Amino acid sequence: MKKIVCLATSPWYPIPTRKQQVMRRIPDAEILYFDPSVSLLAPLRDKAAKPSLTAYKKPGERVKDNITVYRLPPVLPFFNKFRFINRLNQKRMARFVCRKMRENGFENPILWVYSPVTADLVDHVPHSALVYDCVDRHSAYGGFMNPQLVDAMELELAGKADAVFATADSLAERLRKAKPDARFIPNGANFERFVQASQPQPVPEDMQEIPHPIFGFVGALQTCIEYGYVETAARAHPEWSFVWIGNEKPGADLSALRQLANVYFLGVKPNEKLPEYLAQFDACLNLFAESELSKDVSPLKFYEYLATGKPIISTRQPDQVLQYTPIIHIAATAQDFISCCEQALRDTQPERVSARIEEGRKSSWDARVREICAVLEEKNIF
Repeated sequence: MKKIVCLATSPWYPIPTRKQQVMRRIPDAEILYFDPSVSLLAPLRDKAAKPSLTAYKKPGERVKDNITVYRLPPVLPFFNKFRFINRLNQKRMARFVCRKMRENGFENPILWVYSPVTADLVDHVPHSALVYDCVDRHSAYGGFMNPQLVDAMELELAGKADAVFATADSLAERLRKAKPDARFIPNGANFERFVQASQPQPVPEDMQEIPHPIFGFVGALQTCIEYGYVETAARAHPEWSFVWIGNEKPGADLSALRQLANVYFLGVKPNEKLPEYLAQFDACLNLFAESELSKDVSPLKFYEYLATGKPIISTRQPDQVLQYTPIIHIAATAQDFISCCEQALRDTQPERVSARIEEGRKSSWDARVREICAVLEEKNIF
């Protein structure tokens, strides 16, 4: 049985991302999954983060028969600004990871990482192979960081890795400077779950009073979302409803939208309940504001939308959505967005619905993980 230590950038709960979807599908593997650290300063920004400072002291949680989840200890802040701080943090993380490895009988596992900061950890954790799965342009997040340092750490990490994957072609191309055979494998969808939204579902209580047509968004409400398009359309068409499902991230300005009677914020919903909500949408929204970060993201929501068969209205970013232009609607301006909404309401022909569902099937997580495993078998890592 394969032994894998996964250092993730998303906690196992509550929202499943690429990390969880990949790990739960790798066959014949025993996995230690480490939730990411929080900064020691996190409670100053959010009091709810205080329990996270001591969560690493708790025993591991067995979330599947073959997966145990631990939380990494908190870290000193400003590690993306100063390399010496990151080295201090990562040496401490490495000691913690090695201790948990010993407790679970892991000697030389496959080390699977998601963050450039682990460039300073991997040499301190014994491993038989190193896999780097790049899911974002980490240096584009902004905040208190040195983008050149983050990029340099990432290339250093890629150079040390035995296999490198990236969720966007542009990310893979950049990583090929350090790892020439870096592979582009985009995100996917839990197809079996989200295809349920193509069939009638019970109407959730908090959607029963929302009038149709409904244009819906599912995902994190963060600064890189194009809210202006929705504001323009909502003001121009008060008979349309716009529904937002997801958690509001710091820095996102939703004040203008909250003033509009036909805009609804429903908060975070359990992933297994999302098909019930998506089934009520008349069209799905994939709206990223133009930026260096948006260009390279691989939105899980987009592939989940495809699986539903619903019409999709998207901005031109991220780049990878453009290959689906024949079956979706692309808006380059706020006025384009209104036109796309009008077109989407007429885009219900059975052959169009089936074409989107089929693309969702091709983009399933099962298919993506088979691609990943095939590469690792070629390299004799698996």
